[in-house]
Amino acid sequence: MTEQALEISSPVGLIAAGGAIPFAVADSMTARGLKPVLFALKGACDPVAVARFRHHWISLGQFGRAVRLLRAENCREILFIGTLVRPALSEIRLDWGTLRVIGRILAAFRGGDDHLLTGIGRIFEQDGFRMVGINDVAPNLLLPAGCLTGVAPDAGSAADIARGREVLQALSPFDIGQATVVIDGHVVAVEDIEGTDALLARVARLRAEGRIRARAKRGVLVKAPKSGQDLRFDLPTIGPRTVEGAAAAWLAGIAIVADNTIIVDAQSMIAAADSAGLFVTGLPA
Repeated sequence: MTEQALEISSPVGLIAAGGAIPFAVADSMTARGLKPVLFALKGACDPVAVARFRHHWISLGQFGRAVRLLRAENCREILFIGTLVRPALSEIRLDWGTLRVIGRILAAFRGGDDHLLTGIGRIFEQDGFRMVGINDVAPNLLLPAGCLTGVAPDAGSAADIARGREVLQALSPFDIGQATVVIDGHVVAVEDIEGTDALLARVARLRAEGRIRARAKRGVLVKAPKSGQDLRFDLPTIGPRTVEGAAAAWLAGIAIVADNTIIVDAQSMIAAADSAGLFVTGLPA
């Protein structure tokens, strides 16, 4: 988390992509006395859920339109939030405002997802906006430190967690994923472009095929932001679906860096983990 909370002005512009997180953030902000204005990305943001909030629709690449609307709504701060498949350059709809910064957009695309998001964020900041993160506007949605479940990691799981953190630290410079599965000291899978749900499904399939022979209730899903990642963008996320995937993969539990991970529906997630006999623990940063 940031060492000192930023002073946030209201309203705040949410560039909202897919999933439930943009609306959880908007609800949290409202409860904290901040007014969210959602700039919903066409083809990604849920048109039914977004209707509860003040919003505008924008297409990928409409930088000029986004800037005009943000200024019209008096949004000084901006947050990128939600799931989005990395677009091809050919899928981006250019407007005149985008053409003005096309060189910087092309430069942002020449790298991994963190490089892309950071680069796009800098373009907005060069236009006078300030990029903020979840910890600035909705800190209650971040995973706290410590074990959240009735079951805690044993010594074997603690060793797997340590190995997983080493692996993610080593992979960070390549900007390829935020999760790995370690079973009895063996790295059996690393997250790729398909995401964490697919990672867990792959481990479940390898277990079913007998290619992973460790007994059930062994192994840990370890998630952490990339080293040096701009924590305003693309934080790891955990929720009930993650727990379901870990249970199907016969893992012992889930370990994620605290204060830098978003929780989707925390109460349901913890209940699902307790029901499955899995641990969920927040690791010190």
